[in-house]
Amino acid sequence: MENSERIAKILIDSKNSSTVYVAVLGHLWDAYPERGVYKTTDNGATWQRILYVNDSTGAADIALDPQDSQIIYAAMWQFRRKPYFFTSGGPGSGFYKSTDAGKTWSKITKGLPKGNLGRIAIAVAPSNPYVVYAVIESEESGLYRSDDKGETWIKLNSSFNIIARPFYFSHLIVDPQEYKRVYKPGYNLSVSNDGGISFASPSFDEKGIHPDHHVLWINPNNPASLLLGTDGGVYASSDRGGTWRFLANLPISQFYHVSFDMEMPYNVYGGLQDNGSWMAPSESPGGIENRDWHVVGGGDGFYVHPDPKDNDIVYCEYQGGNLLRFHKATGETKEIKPFPGANEPEYRYNWNTPLVFSPTNPQKMYVGSQFLLFSTDRGESWERISPDLTTNDPEKLKQEESGGITIDNTTAENHCTIYTISESPKDETVIWAGTDDGNVQVTHDGGKTWLNVTKNITGLPSATWCSSIEASHFDTATAYAVFDGHRTGDRKVYVYKTTDYGKSWKSITTDQVKGYALVIREDIVDASLLFLGTEFGLFMTVDGGEQWAQFTGELPNVPVRDIAIHPRESDLILATHGRGIYIIDDISFLRQITPELLDKEVHIFEARPSTITIPGYKQDFPGDAEFVGSNPPEVATITYYLKKRHVFGDMKVEIYDTEGKLMTTLPGSKRRGINRVKWQMRMKPPKVAPSPQLEGRALFGPMVPEGIYSVKLLKGQETYSGSIRVIPDPKYPHSTDERILQQETVMKLYSMQEQLALLADTVTDARDKALARITLLKKKDKFGKTLQDFADKLTELHKTLVATKKGAAITGEEKLREKVVELYSAISSYGGKPTQSQLKRMEILENEIQKADVSFQEIINKELDAINKKLQGKKLDIITLKNAEPAGNE
Repeated sequence: MENSERIAKILIDSKNSSTVYVAVLGHLWDAYPERGVYKTTDNGATWQRILYVNDSTGAADIALDPQDSQIIYAAMWQFRRKPYFFTSGGPGSGFYKSTDAGKTWSKITKGLPKGNLGRIAIAVAPSNPYVVYAVIESEESGLYRSDDKGETWIKLNSSFNIIARPFYFSHLIVDPQEYKRVYKPGYNLSVSNDGGISFASPSFDEKGIHPDHHVLWINPNNPASLLLGTDGGVYASSDRGGTWRFLANLPISQFYHVSFDMEMPYNVYGGLQDNGSWMAPSESPGGIENRDWHVVGGGDGFYVHPDPKDNDIVYCEYQGGNLLRFHKATGETKEIKPFPGANEPEYRYNWNTPLVFSPTNPQKMYVGSQFLLFSTDRGESWERISPDLTTNDPEKLKQEESGGITIDNTTAENHCTIYTISESPKDETVIWAGTDDGNVQVTHDGGKTWLNVTKNITGLPSATWCSSIEASHFDTATAYAVFDGHRTGDRKVYVYKTTDYGKSWKSITTDQVKGYALVIREDIVDASLLFLGTEFGLFMTVDGGEQWAQFTGELPNVPVRDIAIHPRESDLILATHGRGIYIIDDISFLRQITPELLDKEVHIFEARPSTITIPGYKQDFPGDAEFVGSNPPEVATITYYLKKRHVFGDMKVEIYDTEGKLMTTLPGSKRRGINRVKWQMRMKPPKVAPSPQLEGRALFGPMVPEGIYSVKLLKGQETYSGSIRVIPDPKYPHSTDERILQQETVMKLYSMQEQLALLADTVTDARDKALARITLLKKKDKFGKTLQDFADKLTELHKTLVATKKGAAITGEEKLREKVVELYSAISSYGGKPTQSQLKRMEILENEIQKADVSFQEIINKELDAINKKLQGKKLDIITLKNAEPAGNE
């Protein structure tokens, strides 16, 4: 089944798990024989096709008798989708039954509708396998039931939600314990308690459940437990659908397009399949949570753009060219869709209508129907600047007839429309437009005249959908075009480049690219660096398309539908269809790759400046119930290239400060190609005096100061040099003097903690040595009391230095150590100047540490010399002070 493309259902024989049945729906866009019902009896090692009709009819559903696995039901469906039309049903469709595990089949017809059938959904009642239900698309669509294992049937229900959009909603399930309780997902979830005679949806009244329900799972051991799959995600119920809980931890969103603004941090905008248009910050304290996302438009979200001149306004588009202007401050939405004039034909808008801002005029935005239109007043008015740029083929304009047995026109098959628009960043009069019916058009005079250059593209099949055009940022005559033929069964990769306004085109794809191409972007700094999104991931080239490589990292083989490059951050932002939005941080190193560089054994890339970021915080404990997107790592990244994998000897990275002092040593990655090592830009945590009380706030060292740090890559006996520039976070308002004061104060408190730790260690060490000497004396030796008194004084002093009460990590006791750590943590967590109260507090604590040190010295100077003389007289080791010169006579 390697080329089957679509599988409708998989069933495992409950009596023999080695036997598996698969309903192969097959190709959607073209005729292909690899479809029907397949069976394996050896856990998938080999497969046999056991039911086949023709190369346009696939298996839409199968069901097994739960008590007799020899009985199989299968629904065969003849269907075909084209870019501009959909047909459900035909003579190939039918309802089949086998009583010998698929060796032979009979067609079920008694009591079923006559004529051509469409899609069929099947469900056998687990508690009573004589009862079989089926939703059948036909001229008499409805729910049918058999009480004799499919031999005869009766029509029971044809209410709206049962028969609506049968090609789209085709799932039926029976309660595992109650054979008369039947669920039918559709626009909502309908439930019958009388064997399919009547249905209701009471649990969905004002529940906020996303419509378009496609799959339902019932726990066979607890039928009150349900999982419901919808266009908006997955919901769970524990009371048979009475109440529902949304599962917010599944990162499976389908984004069509992505854009950004220039805020700090910047926001990301995108449109979701049947889930509106959204925006969210590219970073947020604690990670990007669901609550950080905000809706800016409804419907099926496609293009979303912030207004380049007004941060309060967002433009978005939903299916069929419906354009909205959203005002963040008020929540108002204004419809700004262009309509035809009195003597114009109706505008044809693609399901995914292009909405694009001019790169040369931030007040100008384009939208495409069959005509190109633009607005410079926020959509209040529109001007048409092209003739019909499509083929205007009447055979492809019959959307009102689309659907087959059941007419279905949601604009998804709208055709002969402009699909992609690109104005040259070098010349506003040069505009490119690509259409879904295969045209590439260009104007050199702002739309007064247009030239169809499609015929100049060699090797491109006629009428292949133009999915992306990218005008070059460097040369007015240069553009890139991507074509997607999968809607006609053509899965080849078509990527072209022109350098003469489309007079000639060169294919720039290779066998290294996998999956039909969807979108291309030229880097905004390096003309040779291109990014290509395909059905199977992200690909890139550093030589203009001569060679391509797939970007792997943590990006799965998922469709990449759109690509944006943030000009300030050099981030690559991806809209994927199935895994949400990805941000690849800092692609600046890719701009440095040349053939000469790739010939080097080792190369350290220049990196963008690394920002000193004080981590933000918000109190939140969502557990595992919510997906949290990753923030950009708060690190400096050292990126280097290895021509060959490093095998022998050490591989490490050393960081040096501006005075040449070694800051840290990091393990180096040894793999061939591009390697990245992350430096936390922090000093080591301060040494803290030990205590029963946990002081987690001292586990983090101070951020390093601003400046340029040297990097040394040690590869065996060889050393390679580079540098990292560390800068303050530009989103913080703190002045240079304020940042310097903060750094100096933090470092002062850092030293105070280490000074206190040294003192506490010295005190406890001297005390413990005194107590150890007592155990070596005779029981009645009066010198033992002298040693005990000495140890007691040190114990009392130690109690003033650190919390000593034993407890479960938190006792509430605060001594000098706890007070210093608390102040260190407070000032470290804010990038600006400390308060006057904090500075005075630091002076007081510093004086207390000094006083404690003086008290210790007084005890030592007064008693230790005499104690050591006594110890020497008793032939015992004297007490030496740890971390200091020995006291007394030795």
